[in-house]
Amino acid sequence: MAKTLKILFFLGLFGALCAVGITYAIYYNVKDRIPTVDELKAIELRIPLRIYTADNQLIGEFGEQRRSPINYAEIPTNLEHAILAAEDTNFYHHPGVDILGLGRAVMQLITTGQKQGGGSTITMQVARNYFLSFEQTYTRKFTEIFIALKMERELTKHEILELYVNKIYLGNRAYGFEAAAQVYYGKNLNELNLAQLAMIAGLPKAPSRFNPIVNPSRALIRRNWILQRMLSLGMIDKDAYQEAVEAPITAKNHGVMPDIEAGYIAEMVRAELYSTFGDDLYSTGMTVYTTIDSTRQKAANSAIFNGVLSYDTRHGYRGSIDTRVDLVEAPLEEQEKALQDIERFYNWQTALVISTDNKTADVRLADGKRATLAWDAIKWAKPYINEDSQGPAPTTVADVLVPGDIVRLRPDAQLGWILAQKPTVQSALISLNSKDGAIQALVGGFNFYENKFNRITQSKRQPGSNFKPFIYASALDRGYTAASIINDAPVVFNDSNLASAWRPTNDGGKFYGPTRLRQALYRSQNIVSVRLLDELGVRPTLNFLRRFGFDPNELPHNLSLSLGSANLSPLQIATGYAVFSNGGYQVQPYLIDRVIDRNNETLFQASPVTVCKTCTMLEKTNDDEQQMGLFSTPEGIKSLPVAPQVLDPEVNYITYDMMRDVIKYGTGRRARVLQRDDIAGKTGTTNDGRDAWFSGFNGELVTSVWSGFDNSSPLGRGEWGGSVSLPPWIDYMREALKGTEPSYVAKPSSLVTVRIDPNTGERALPGQSNAIFEIFRRDHVPAQRELDLPQSNNSSNDNEAQEEKRENNVLENLF
Repeated sequence: MAKTLKILFFLGLFGALCAVGITYAIYYNVKDRIPTVDELKAIELRIPLRIYTADNQLIGEFGEQRRSPINYAEIPTNLEHAILAAEDTNFYHHPGVDILGLGRAVMQLITTGQKQGGGSTITMQVARNYFLSFEQTYTRKFTEIFIALKMERELTKHEILELYVNKIYLGNRAYGFEAAAQVYYGKNLNELNLAQLAMIAGLPKAPSRFNPIVNPSRALIRRNWILQRMLSLGMIDKDAYQEAVEAPITAKNHGVMPDIEAGYIAEMVRAELYSTFGDDLYSTGMTVYTTIDSTRQKAANSAIFNGVLSYDTRHGYRGSIDTRVDLVEAPLEEQEKALQDIERFYNWQTALVISTDNKTADVRLADGKRATLAWDAIKWAKPYINEDSQGPAPTTVADVLVPGDIVRLRPDAQLGWILAQKPTVQSALISLNSKDGAIQALVGGFNFYENKFNRITQSKRQPGSNFKPFIYASALDRGYTAASIINDAPVVFNDSNLASAWRPTNDGGKFYGPTRLRQALYRSQNIVSVRLLDELGVRPTLNFLRRFGFDPNELPHNLSLSLGSANLSPLQIATGYAVFSNGGYQVQPYLIDRVIDRNNETLFQASPVTVCKTCTMLEKTNDDEQQMGLFSTPEGIKSLPVAPQVLDPEVNYITYDMMRDVIKYGTGRRARVLQRDDIAGKTGTTNDGRDAWFSGFNGELVTSVWSGFDNSSPLGRGEWGGSVSLPPWIDYMREALKGTEPSYVAKPSSLVTVRIDPNTGERALPGQSNAIFEIFRRDHVPAQRELDLPQSNNSSNDNEAQEEKRENNVLENLF
C-alpha cells in the first residue's frame, strides 16, 4: 500500500509538473497577445460620428457600428439579471473562468468529437470581443482564459459588465444593449419592459438565429427560456414572469432614426470633417453640433417638398410606373412581391389598380392591404404633354387609371391616399443668420436618398434678375438715386465681349420709357439694368461686387452681367444678400458650431465673423486684415472676429427699401400674405425659364430658394421665380419668423425724405398733387426745379410760393 501510494504521489506530482509546464508553455506562446494593465484600462469603444442641430436634435450618424455607451449605473436591473441568467449565473463568484463550465465543454468535445458552445464566462466574452478574433482555435481559447484572469485582477466586476453591455454584438449593426434597444424597439434601454429586455438579452448567444425580426419563433423560445431561468433563480416573481411570457413580440427594425430629416446637412458635415480626421471620424465617438435650427429645418423640408409637388402636379400626370394586367387576378403573394420589388419613395406606397368605376379606384397596396381612391385623389391628373401644355382635365377615373396600372400613392390626412408620381423638377433652400452667417436651414434637393447632389453648394446656375440688386447697389454707391431716370426703350449693344449685336428685351416685350430706378427694380425691367450697367462700366462694377463675396473671375465681363448671366450657387447668392440684411457687413456662412470628443472635450469651436456695430477694436492682424473686437454676451465680455463693413449704410438701406417695394408692388407681391412690413426680396427667372429664384430677408434672416431641372430644361410657360420659388420661400418664412418681432434694416439718421415728381424723379413742385416721397442721401437730393409762374396778385399763387420757400428752408436746415 505504501509503495502504491508512493507511485501515485509521484505520478500526481509528475502530472502536476506536466500541467504547470504545459500551462507555462501555452502562456509563453500566447503572452504577447495578452494586453497590459494600461491597455486593459484604456479600452475604447468604437463609437460612430453623431451630428446634431443647435438645439440637440439628431441629424445623422456615420459609422458601421451603431453604439450608444452607458455606464454601469444606467444598466436596468432586469437587464443585468437577464444577462446573468442567460450567459453567466456565477459571474459575481468566479475568478473570470468557470471551471465547471469549461469541464462540461471539454467533455462535450471528448464525447462528440466536435467543439461546441459553452464554458465562456462574461469576462471571457469581453476578452474575446475586445482583444481577440472569433477564430475557433485552441490557442485563442487559452489566450482568452489568460486575458480573462488578468481582467478580473485589474478591473471590478461592474467595470467588466459595463464593457460587456457596451461591446457585445446584437445583430442589425447594433453593438451594445443601448444601441440594440434603439434598433429593435426605437426606445432607450431604460424604457423597455421585462419581456423586451429578456428578448435582447437572448441575442449574444446567436444574434442571427435569435433575431426577433428575422426569426421571431426562435427568438420567442429563447426569450421565454431566459424568463424561466430568471424565475427559477429568484430574480423575478411569478406575476412578472407571467406577464412577460405572455407579451407579444414588438421588435422591428428602427435603424438609425434621426430626429430631423437633413441628409444634405449631415453629408456636408461628414465631408468637411473627413478631410481632417480621416477614417477615425467614424469610430472615435465625435459629436458635432451644427448651427441648424430644428424648427426652421422642418419648415424648410416641408416648404421644398410641397413646392416641388405643387409644380409637378400642375404640369400633369406622366402615367403609371408600369402596367401588369396579369397581376390583377394573381395570388396575393405575387402581387405583394411585384409591388415590393419597386423602390420605395418616402412614406409613399406602391399600389396595383385592381378595378375602377366612374369616380373611384380599388387598389392593392404593397403591404397587402386594400384601399379605395376617391375622385378627389385622382382628378388633378391632367395628361402631361410637355412642360408647356397638358391634356384636358379627366372626367372619370378611366381617363387616368386602368386595372393593372402600378402607381404611387402618397398619404393624405383627409383622403387617405392621393395619386402621386416622382417629381422630376428640383428645388433647394438655404437660410442664414445674416449677423454671423450661421446656416439655419438647408435643403439641397427634393430627396437626398435618391439624389445626393447638393444644389445649394455644388450646383451653379444663372440667378437672372435675382442678381439685379447688386447692380443697383453699385449704382447707388456711384451717386445714382432711387429716383434716377433710365430710359426703358429698345437698344442695341455692340459689345466686343459679346459674340454679336445684342438687343435685350423685357419679359413680355413691353417698354416703359423713362423709368425711376425704384420702379425698374420692383418691375424687374431688363433694359434699365442693362443701360445702367453700361453707364456704370463693367469693370468698376465687377470690382464693386467683391464686397458681396463674389469673385470677378467667376462673373461675365460683359453687359449680360446686369441680367444675372453668371453661374452662381444659391449659397453664394444668399451670402451676398446677407450684406443687405445686416446693414452692409460681409459675413461668411458656416455650418459646424463645435465638435467634441467622446470625453466631452472640445476639438473645435467656431469663431464666426460677426456683425458688431458697437464693438471696441482690439487689433488688426497682418494676415487677412481681420478686425477683432470686444462684445458682451450672457457669459461676459468676449473677443471675436468683427465683420468688415463693405457697403455704405445709406446705400444699403436705400437698396433694402427698394426691395421692400418688390414685395409691396412688384414681382414678389405674393409675399404680402405674410403681413410683414420688414421683409424685402427679389425674384429671378432666366432665359426660357430654366432657373427660378426668390431671395428675401429681413434684418436678421436671409433665405434663398432656387428651382429648376438638373438638365437645365425650361420650367414651362407661365413659370417664373414668383410662381415656382416664391411660394416655398413664403411657406418657410411663415414658420421661421413665427412669433418674432419685425426686424428692419437700420435706417441711418443721415438719410432724408423728399417729395419728388414720379415722372421725372426731380423735386416736386409745391402743391403738386401727384408728388411722392423718396429717400435720398444728403448729397444726392435732386435740385429744386424753378417755378415758371405768371405774375399775379392771386392769393393762391402767393400761398404756393410761400410753401415752396418753407420747403427750401427745411432742406437747407437739414444740410
